[in-house]
Amino acid sequence: MASTGLQLLGLVLAVLGWVCGALVCAAPLWRVSAFVGGELVIAQVVWEGLWMNCLSQTTGQIQCKTYDSTLALPVTAQAARGLTVLSLLLCLLALMLGVAGAKCTHCMGDGNQASKVRVGRIAGVLFLVAGLAFMIPICWTAHATIRDFYDPNIAAPYKRELGPALYLGWGAGLLLMVGGFLLHLGSSQQSRGRLPTFAGVLKDNPGTGADGEGKPQEKSFV
Repeated sequence: MASTGLQLLGLVLAVLGWVCGALVCAAPLWRVSAFVGGELVIAQVVWEGLWMNCLSQTTGQIQCKTYDSTLALPVTAQAARGLTVLSLLLCLLALMLGVAGAKCTHCMGDGNQASKVRVGRIAGVLFLVAGLAFMIPICWTAHATIRDFYDPNIAAPYKRELGPALYLGWGAGLLLMVGGFLLHLGSSQQSRGRLPTFAGVLKDNPGTGADGEGKPQEKSFV
C-alpha cells in the first residue's frame, strides 16, 4: 500500500507540474520592463514571452502581438521554445506510461506485475528528464535577464526584470522532478506477499488441535 501511495502522489505532483509548465510556456510574462532611475514611462509596461510580446497600459488596455518570424528570433529563444515543447511532450508520454504502470490500475492486467514495474520506472525517469529539460530555458532566461540588467552598456529602456512566469516555471520544474522521483521510487518497491494465517493452517490440517498437537484418528471395528 505504501508503494501505491507513492505512485499516486508522484503522478499527482507530476500532472500539477505539467499543467503549470503549459501555462508558463504560453504566458508572455517571462520578462517585464525594468524601471531604472525613472527613465521609463510608467504608463506602459512591456511583457515578453516565448511566443509573443504585450504592451500593457495603465488604462487597462493590453495589446499583444506574436513574433513575425521564428527564424528571426535569437538562438536562445528558439532553443527555449524547443526545450519547453519537448518537456511537455515527454510529460504526456510519461503520464500515459505512469497510469498504465500504476499498481492500482488494470491497464496491463493483474498477472503482468513485472512489466508494470518496468513501465512505472520508465515513467518516473521521463518525468525527471522533462523537469530538467524545462528548467534549462527558465534558468538560462533568468541568467541572461540579470546579466543584461547590470550591464552598463545597455540603455535603461531595454533593461528587463524577471517575470512571474519564471518563478512559476521553477515551481513547475521542481514538481515534475519530485513527482518523477516518487513515481520511480514507488514503482521500485516490491509488494510483500500475503502471510499464512492460522485459519489456513487449520484448514489444511483438520486434525490439529488448539494446542498444536495432532489428534490420533480413531478407527471403529465392526
